[in-house]
Amino acid sequence: MFEGDADPPAARRLTFKVPRRLRALVPFTSYSAVQAADLLLAFILYGMMLSESLDWNHAAGRAHAANPAIPGPVPEIFLYLSTIGVSLPVALRDRWPLAAWRIAAVLSPLVVWVTATVGRTEPPYPVMGIVMYLLVLYSVAVRCERRITMAVWVLTVLALWIVHPDSMFLASIIASVAVLFGYNVRARRTATSRLAEEERRSRQAEGAQAVLEERARIARELHDVVAHHMSVIAIQAEAVPLKAAGDAAQLEAGLAEIRGLSLEAIAQLRQVLGVLRDPQGRTDTAPQPGLDRIDELVSNARAAGLAVVVKRSGSLGGQSQAVELSAYRIVQESLSNVMRHAPGATVAVEITRRGDELRLRVANGPGTGPREASGGAGQGLVGMRERAALLGGTLEAGPTGGGGFEVRATLPITERESA
Repeated sequence: MFEGDADPPAARRLTFKVPRRLRALVPFTSYSAVQAADLLLAFILYGMMLSESLDWNHAAGRAHAANPAIPGPVPEIFLYLSTIGVSLPVALRDRWPLAAWRIAAVLSPLVVWVTATVGRTEPPYPVMGIVMYLLVLYSVAVRCERRITMAVWVLTVLALWIVHPDSMFLASIIASVAVLFGYNVRARRTATSRLAEEERRSRQAEGAQAVLEERARIARELHDVVAHHMSVIAIQAEAVPLKAAGDAAQLEAGLAEIRGLSLEAIAQLRQVLGVLRDPQGRTDTAPQPGLDRIDELVSNARAAGLAVVVKRSGSLGGQSQAVELSAYRIVQESLSNVMRHAPGATVAVEITRRGDELRLRVANGPGTGPREASGGAGQGLVGMRERAALLGGTLEAGPTGGGGFEVRATLPITERESA
């Protein structure tokens, strides 16, 4: 019933270290203010109990000398043991509450016997013993499991009934109050500890979610960069020899354009992967592409054989970096899809700002060249929808009449972003 260990003491702010010169004399390297107060109280209880026990014993000796029928004094060894019984449990109750109660349970009968024999008080409970036992009961209730606390309370009530039935009711109420108060403190500490643990787990979950979101963002960036540039490079590599038709100057110009696109793709890949390499977790500081670089996308698309027409309306300045980047990537991915699935098509790109919304429309007609084999189809559209959803916007994509395809996106612009 009493097997098990008590919970460790709660963390306390008022803690001081024992000087090195005194560590050989004490079993610990540090003490809290509560432990220091317990030691002081144990010393006071020891002095009070010893002084009162000696007075009782001397008075019993005088009474016995005057009237031999009255019991005489008891050996002083019992006085010292009873004094230890009311002081030692107080000194131990903070670090070893269950051990302190066991010592109190073993020595309390001696304390009661000395009090009843030479003190002749009614009931036979000295004030020092009452203070000691209530503090020990409180410590057991605060630091031990409920089953142990209940067993200690039951044994205490039974002992009170056996020792002095007349005072059992009042003494049981006082002991119960100490146990209930300690149990309430334990329940509150347990709830606080669980709340702190839940907060810690919540922070870990938020951190893991942030990592997943960052991985998804990097994956979208990689997909957009690789898909667009590789599509343009593949088409250019196929078209340049045909356009050159043996003309070395045109061939050299076409290869130079392919090299420029490759260098641009490598630069953007380094910019995205730099976040992963940074040991301090800093975000990339290089400028992200925005609406001001749409013309580069259009030039690349035209070089790849698309007939692209761009229409802008409204004030397109002042958007946040997130809106600018998302708009750029949506247009980039839309043009990449046209290159892969409708080469040679005519494409209309519309960028419009109306109030607090940025609207994008990329529509193409049927292609005139051979289509690229589809691999991993649909990932680009998923990425575009995710970009729009992260900003609270919408994106719709689907085929149009005549064999074309259209992408429409609406990205909200808040006052803070547009400031």
